[in-house]
Amino acid sequence: MLRWGGDAEGGAPFVEADPADPSQVRGFDVEVARAIAQGLGRESRFVQVQWSSIDQSVERADFEIGMSGVEDTPAREQQHAVTIPYFEFREVLAVRRADQGRFRTLADLRGRRVATLGATMAYDILLAARDSGRLIPVSYDDDVHPYSDLVAGRVDAVLLDHIIAQRALARTPGDGFVIQPEAAATGRYVGVLAHGNTALRDSVNVVLREAMRDGTLERIYRRWNVWDEKQGELFARVLRPADGDRHLAASAPAAGLNYLPSLLRAAGVTALVSVLSMMLAVLVGLKVAAGRVYGSAPVRLVMVLYVEVVRGTPVLLQLFVIYYGLASVVRLPALLAAVLGLGLNYGAYEAEIYRGALEAVSPTQLEAARTLGFTEWQILRLIRGPQALRYALAPMTNDFVALLKDSSLVSVITVVELTKQTAIYATNIGSWIVPGILCAAVYLVLSLPLSHLARRLERRWSVA
Repeated sequence: MLRWGGDAEGGAPFVEADPADPSQVRGFDVEVARAIAQGLGRESRFVQVQWSSIDQSVERADFEIGMSGVEDTPAREQQHAVTIPYFEFREVLAVRRADQGRFRTLADLRGRRVATLGATMAYDILLAARDSGRLIPVSYDDDVHPYSDLVAGRVDAVLLDHIIAQRALARTPGDGFVIQPEAAATGRYVGVLAHGNTALRDSVNVVLREAMRDGTLERIYRRWNVWDEKQGELFARVLRPADGDRHLAASAPAAGLNYLPSLLRAAGVTALVSVLSMMLAVLVGLKVAAGRVYGSAPVRLVMVLYVEVVRGTPVLLQLFVIYYGLASVVRLPALLAAVLGLGLNYGAYEAEIYRGALEAVSPTQLEAARTLGFTEWQILRLIRGPQALRYALAPMTNDFVALLKDSSLVSVITVVELTKQTAIYATNIGSWIVPGILCAAVYLVLSLPLSHLARRLERRWSVA
């Protein structure tokens, strides 16, 4: 059995669930993997894996070869055993039809937002363009939302493989966007194996060359409508005896040290999102807690419904609804949607903390204050509020630290924060060790001072 890994979430024509039998997969990578297995005298078995984790999973021996639009890069060749390229793709620019004449190349998009998938050759191209001050890269976790956001006006262009662009164009109704004919770059798809599995890699190369000679690959590509003259030219180059096993690598990704400025910028985004979200959560929590403690019965009912609905649904779902679900009503910027989503979610938890703190104050003190003629506002400001703050401080600090970590979820709505940038870095260099250590260190730098400050305040405000 030849176990091969891919991501069915990527969809056709690479790998997708077969509509006739969702337990099976189909796609041109599926058929290429099957042809490789047959050439080796084995049967193929598909293993589902997230696309960005293919390199790490193949080194863990979760499967023997990864194939799901895996790009040939120098970093991948250094970290793993990589097959000869079996498909050539072009990075193409998609723009709205109204902008077809204005945005023909990346050079025309100065100061504009250009979307792509993270940890790809296209993303590296956009990072290089950003560093020269030309445009603003926007990273996505999937290849569907970049094009829907292009049509919705959230981004000005999308740079991705021509296969992905053509598939998106086919499923987009009307004249939503067009694909510019000039390619921004050219790359190749390869199979990736564990670094020490060179013997199997060499056997796979033999099978792939034979499939190029006898027309097997051409027939597969024609069935999936991805064949063009570029594939024939690629086959001719690969089959030249002088080329041997030379890999045709795509443009080199940035070196590891070059990612440090990006990680620091992403850490700044994480801190900004966390601080703004916590400020919103505190304001919402105070309002809801006051409504539950001091409000009338209808007000208390509304506040209870808010708390239970928000706490009973995943924050990831809430982010999707705010950013994508409300797009037909209001198109919120990604950063604002992230702050609203996290702030409103944590506001429900803060409300319960403040309500519990307010109700923890001794009723005897409250009755004594009323007997002395204090108004409810005076009681809250002078007696109940200060004591409730002491009770609430520790859980508030815990919530802020939790929010700092939960901010990693906002990458699903295109906000490139610390964890997302770390994942891109790790995927491009083929290892999580150094990126993971750096990411953890930055999170500790952000969270430890907060915990230290909270402990100092608790000691200062503690009741003797």
